[in-house]
Amino acid sequence: MPLDFARLGVPTNLVTVLAQRDITIPTPIQAATLPDSLAGRDVLGRGRTGSGKTYAFLLPLVARLTAKPKRAAARRPRALVLAPTRELATQIAESLEPLASATGLTTRTVFGGVGQNPQVRALERGVDVLIACPGRLLDLMDQGHVILDAIEITVIDEADHMADMGFLPMVRRVLDKTPGQGQRMLFSATLDAGVDVLVKRFLHSPVVHEADSSAPVGEMEHHLLGVSAAERGDVLAELAAAPGRTILFTRTKHGAKKLTKQLIGRGIPAVELHGNLNQNARTRNLDAFHHGLVETLVATDIAARGIHVDDVALVVHADPPAEHKAYLHRSGRTARAGQSGTVITLVTPDQRHEVAALMRAAKIKPTTTAVNPGDATLASLAPGERTYLPAAEAMALANPNAQPADQRQQPAERRGSAGGRSSGRRGDSGGRSTARQGDSGRNRSERTRPEAKQGAGSGQGTARRNGSRPASSGANGGAAAFSASSGRGRRR
Repeated sequence: MPLDFARLGVPTNLVTVLAQRDITIPTPIQAATLPDSLAGRDVLGRGRTGSGKTYAFLLPLVARLTAKPKRAAARRPRALVLAPTRELATQIAESLEPLASATGLTTRTVFGGVGQNPQVRALERGVDVLIACPGRLLDLMDQGHVILDAIEITVIDEADHMADMGFLPMVRRVLDKTPGQGQRMLFSATLDAGVDVLVKRFLHSPVVHEADSSAPVGEMEHHLLGVSAAERGDVLAELAAAPGRTILFTRTKHGAKKLTKQLIGRGIPAVELHGNLNQNARTRNLDAFHHGLVETLVATDIAARGIHVDDVALVVHADPPAEHKAYLHRSGRTARAGQSGTVITLVTPDQRHEVAALMRAAKIKPTTTAVNPGDATLASLAPGERTYLPAAEAMALANPNAQPADQRQQPAERRGSAGGRSSGRRGDSGGRSTARQGDSGRNRSERTRPEAKQGAGSGQGTARRNGSRPASSGANGGAAAFSASSGRGRRR
């Protein structure tokens, strides 16, 4: 008989909240850590993103605070959760909200990029659970708005990403201000030297649990697609124009902005996520992607950890990442919550050796194929009818503030039936089709574009959707060279 949350010791009222959200079976990391964390022990949990770590620490945090209820004093929170990015902090808060509502706990999220006054006022009223990014938290501490001497439970989430971003000195400064006798939980996908320093300095005889800590290779298909530099943009557009959510990763903020603009120009609604955006824009773009209003997101490595959307079936490395940890973090945006996923890395001829070393370090054995725009391989990896809107319409979807509200069509009016979205990108491949229904219920494969505009707007038109290959730009030699050099090029 599989374990349930009640048998692990989770209080009945919290089990009820989880059941209302259709969460009834603990994930491996939850089943492993909850008995110890509910008992008040320090816990070191190793598990990849998407393995259920958030509830693994939120459930014991809420249970232990409510077991000894008391009013939080002004500026003195009772529990602290540290997160590396604003997006992750926000999503932790969203997961905490129903648990806090059911138990009467007060919460507050603090991060930079927005005014601090609302945060200060909330802290003055008293907060039970504070979710914070290290930089803004230290600012508030230095100004006397937060005092951590009443912290009973401290959680460090995605500690390895804290290390990657250079936050560990700030994390140490924060933890030094929390009571030494309090419970501490640290969760990380990997345990590098910097994270190990945190464990040895701040955790007391921690219980170590590991579950799903590596990339979910068995749940992902990894593909290297050899492309010429000249045809790279066409291949990216063809993948992004298929139905369903897609995340494309670039190495730089400039690259993310440029690729987003190019996709919109080709008639593919897309939003960007990177460090140059202000908080309002980051929130708006991530919400649009999360709720299915826009199905293509272009992001940088820094933004990768803040993307927690369960039904992303395709991740595309438009630029190969700099090192294997970034590859695993990026790829972890798919194959979440028990679903399958596809990971594609575009490789130009000059990147072959770099990417081969990357795959070895990540312990990934990908399928390698040389492709040109319109190839059957692309239709197999991202099945479904390609759709290209007029550029103005794509822009209106990606940035609804760009024109007056009365000139914008609502998605339901433009797309007809809102009864459901197309089946997942996997199609019939391996019998692992993923249902891809989002909150909006829209179906991108239902969109059509006037034939005259298809040719002019995207340069691809009907030929791209019916699978025929457009005339090559003389770059076939690049794909052929990739295939010959790899020794593994093949078509599916």
